[in-house]
Amino acid sequence: QVQLAESGGGLVQPGGSLRLSCAASGRTLSTYARAWFRQAPGKEREYVAGFSRTGGYTYYADSVKGRFTISRDNAKNTIYLQMDSLQPEDTAVYSCAAGRGVITSNLRNGAAYDHWGQGTQVTVTS
Repeated sequence: QVQLAESGGGLVQPGGSLRLSCAASGRTLSTYARAWFRQAPGKEREYVAGFSRTGGYTYYADSVKGRFTISRDNAKNTIYLQMDSLQPEDTAVYSCAAGRGVITSNLRNGAAYDHWGQGTQVTVTS
């Protein structure tokens, strides 16, 4: 059974940085698409960034392009989200997800992902 565990969230001032990690256990996810989503209070879940199933392509939401960077370490079965120039509007619960059936046309749709972590809170405030 696949389990995903996020870490690295916290409280940061505007302009600051955080690095989130999502470690997978239970099986190797090298052939899974993996992604980060976020959900702010009162808002719908939003796709943030992700890898294609092959890992050869990365995708970002327009709102985070140039500020966030997704990376992966296949040996550790872990993906990361480096978040720089954080703003108050980035405040949300960030969750990682993995899916075998994710394709380009549905990668931003949370329903396409099979496995989810419990989420980690990121709060950006002065």
